[in-house]
Amino acid sequence: MYNILIVKYGEIGVKGKNRYLFENKLIKNIKNMLKPIGNFNVYKEYGRIYVDLEDYDYEEVIEEVRQVFGIVGVCPAVRGEKSYQNLKELALKMLEEKIEQGYKSFKVESRRGDKSFELTSQQMSLDIGGYLVSEVKDRIAVDVRNPEIKIKCELRENHVMVYSDTVAGYGGLPLGTNGRAMSLLSGGIDSPVASWMVAKRGMELECVHFHSYPFTSEKSQEKVRDLAQILAKYCGRVRLHKVNMLEIQKEIGLKCKEEEMTIISRRFMMQIAQRLADKRHCEALVTGESIGQVASQTIQGLTCTNAAVSIPVFRPLIAMDKTEIIEIAQKIGTFETSILPEEDCCTVFSPKKPVTKPRLERIEKSESALDVEKLIEDAIANVEVEDIEF
Repeated sequence: MYNILIVKYGEIGVKGKNRYLFENKLIKNIKNMLKPIGNFNVYKEYGRIYVDLEDYDYEEVIEEVRQVFGIVGVCPAVRGEKSYQNLKELALKMLEEKIEQGYKSFKVESRRGDKSFELTSQQMSLDIGGYLVSEVKDRIAVDVRNPEIKIKCELRENHVMVYSDTVAGYGGLPLGTNGRAMSLLSGGIDSPVASWMVAKRGMELECVHFHSYPFTSEKSQEKVRDLAQILAKYCGRVRLHKVNMLEIQKEIGLKCKEEEMTIISRRFMMQIAQRLADKRHCEALVTGESIGQVASQTIQGLTCTNAAVSIPVFRPLIAMDKTEIIEIAQKIGTFETSILPEEDCCTVFSPKKPVTKPRLERIEKSESALDVEKLIEDAIANVEVEDIEF
């Protein structure tokens, strides 16, 4: 029945003179998302974006399109030749389908895109509604205030269109319209969600993963690679930088206080991530930190890690509960991979009693026993890089 999708966007609609840039990027991103299924005609018309379905399964196509950042809803629709009678017949066909699905009440909403047509939008609704009632008899009731479904009818200059359902999208802004960021991607639940949330705001992502091979296994790196691949569905190709922290953590263990191991390691990670970000023209870092969740994520701990870098650090999960984070992880498909029982470099070298209220001056004094610059340079010199696609 359905032969076209209407793509609805949110914030893009208020972008003024730059709106066309966001629309064009959104069209490109929709086409990229649909490439595994086929080559689709995606285009802009009358201030909307459409996807021609041809012979494809509309439910499968909708499921892919709704995951494109910037889209707030997708409507399966029937588009036909311009004829007022044709519009009525398409509306009847859709209403018949809704009756079969068990709906008990409806109303008609109309839009007259062709201003030369003799009926106004409101008159069209009354006329089409009357026609539908006469055809379906008493199988469904009219309820103009609180209907279970709405049959939406449009008379355009070159065609007519009928639709009813709207499948919700993720919203946000089109990927690639808000710069680039480097995300610190662990194998846990939080960092993939944080990465997804920043990408939802239009930022392209690269990822850096810190490991302690051979103290951490190759399987733990494969787990992170799998997470990056899931993110690539939403973010496009993801460049993953893998950094071995083992020598740095050995030096910290030898020359610094045990309780400071986590916070000092974290400061090294941030500095390395910034160096990689500078090389890759990324303008911010992204972490999955949530305030008070673990010892290094107290306000004092975050102050110490912030002081290690000079570019913005985005923490989209900072005020979220774990249950909220898990809900998003399940929605985007990262949760099952994140909970696989593989160790990471933070847990392997975690002190028994980590400092929870570190003071920056004391941490910096402890770091003075280390050759910080050489340790960072050596770690960066041995970075492994992999481009990951969904």
